[in-house]
Amino acid sequence: MKITVINGQNHKGSSYNIGKLLASKFENAEITEFFLPRDLNHFCLGCYSCVVDESKCPVYEEKKRIMDSIEASDLLIFTTPTYCMRASAPMKAFIDLTFTYWMPHKPRASMFSKKAVVITTAAGSGTKSAIKDISNTLFYWGVPYVKGYGKAVQAMNWDMVKDEKKAKINKDIDKLAKKIMNKKNVRPGFKTKFMFNIMRMMQLKNWGSSPEEKIYWETQGWLGKGRPWK
Repeated sequence: MKITVINGQNHKGSSYNIGKLLASKFENAEITEFFLPRDLNHFCLGCYSCVVDESKCPVYEEKKRIMDSIEASDLLIFTTPTYCMRASAPMKAFIDLTFTYWMPHKPRASMFSKKAVVITTAAGSGTKSAIKDISNTLFYWGVPYVKGYGKAVQAMNWDMVKDEKKAKINKDIDKLAKKIMNKKNVRPGFKTKFMFNIMRMMQLKNWGSSPEEKIYWETQGWLGKGRPWK
């Protein structure tokens, strides 16, 4: 199994440690890890260069290194601290820079067979909305199997988390890992297929963001009978 871990902060806090714990449950896995903003310290400029030609994005090489790893992986693990009850700013910046991967633009066929987990921690509340920030993106990428794990750790860092809480987290992650292992093959459900077909009709009617997007869909065969999950 190939796993890519995207950490929404440079420091190795509670969310990072839970993500690391989950990845460790998969024996002999090939794990590639990225830290934001260390590995992609940029905001989207809104220049729309990527809509025409993704290689024209001002940060193309840095972004491509991460997205190539994501496309080659079986399991994606996203971790983020909860800042102001949402995902971290570096994680949001990453999401913005990957908008052409969304179904309205140039979705990647490989995404429609992946599994993903979103992990976030907070001292108190906010984990649900932080998970939603990322899981919503994964849905529009076409990822059909997404699990979220949020935990209020009542601590400023991992060392301050109480031992009994860490024990409970370990049990939770054991269960989550087993669910993922038992889910051998994943396929898009009705919601994903419905959204994809809405976007397909949009391209057929030339309502996309650029002519290049329609050419992309035609090249993939999706304007005919082809689908990314077939």
